[in-house]
Amino acid sequence: MGDRWLPWDRYPRAVVRRVVRGRPQPSGHRRVFLNLCEGLKTLGILFRVNDYAFARRNPSSLACIVGKPAVLDKMKWRNPILLGASIYSHPIDDPDVLSRFPIKKVLVPGDWMKDMFALSWGEMVESWPVGIQTNLWSPSAASEKTIDVLIYDKIRWRREEQESELLEPVRQVLRSQNRSFVELRYGFYKEEEFRELLAASKAMIFICEHETQGIAYQQALSCGVPIFAWDHGGAWMDPTYYPHRVTYGPVSSVPYWDERCGMKFASGTEFRRGWDSFWEGVVANRFRPRDYILENLTLERCADQYVRIARSLI
Repeated sequence: MGDRWLPWDRYPRAVVRRVVRGRPQPSGHRRVFLNLCEGLKTLGILFRVNDYAFARRNPSSLACIVGKPAVLDKMKWRNPILLGASIYSHPIDDPDVLSRFPIKKVLVPGDWMKDMFALSWGEMVESWPVGIQTNLWSPSAASEKTIDVLIYDKIRWRREEQESELLEPVRQVLRSQNRSFVELRYGFYKEEEFRELLAASKAMIFICEHETQGIAYQQALSCGVPIFAWDHGGAWMDPTYYPHRVTYGPVSSVPYWDERCGMKFASGTEFRRGWDSFWEGVVANRFRPRDYILENLTLERCADQYVRIARSLI
């Protein structure tokens, strides 16, 4: 954050914003870092955070750079580097980074993103997801389920169009069946609120153009909440890149998924066709979303995978 009206006014503005809005939510990049650290602690793996002095003294030691690529400019790196998973949105952001730094491996959060990056960086790229805090995001008792559906709205682009073509048909179907529902919009809630709503909800409808990993929907799965997910499978439509700089597809809004997690739909029309089948599965307790997370995306499992990748580079 820079100054706006007066020199150095960014500092009092930050204090005022903290008082008014409360404690800031961790960004997606920050959440990846925090959950990786928690996983490493659970495994008893020792690690250092931002110890640049150690890196300078030990140039043969692997440097694991998890955050934004600005960290690459913190010092003149001689250490071999494991970069990611929270890095660039696309290699076009810094096409010669691999020649400027001693990077040995680039991690991205999921397979469709790996395939997109590999078009530029080949076998240097590997997919790795961070784990979910399954002890924190855990199922609630059936008696607490007072809301039929939680609608998670993460529409990023063309909002008015998607509101009419997707969100409104979803609302209409739920209203026609007298299903109680609550809407939660990405960027306008705190994690505590999300967790409370998941505890009270029988199912979730997830609406997002794409996810590189999708920590929020995986938190819902960890809570045992089955999901009906919009997964159109089309092009990566980030307007910063598409269509003038990058055209790539298909992408996914639920890149980590199997039939235990719930069901998918690709359009408002498909939502209408598939909703009854999904809801019957919810009522019949047919889905097992938490089992999927426990098998694939725990803190320990994902941290162990990260350690094995790192050790392979030493």
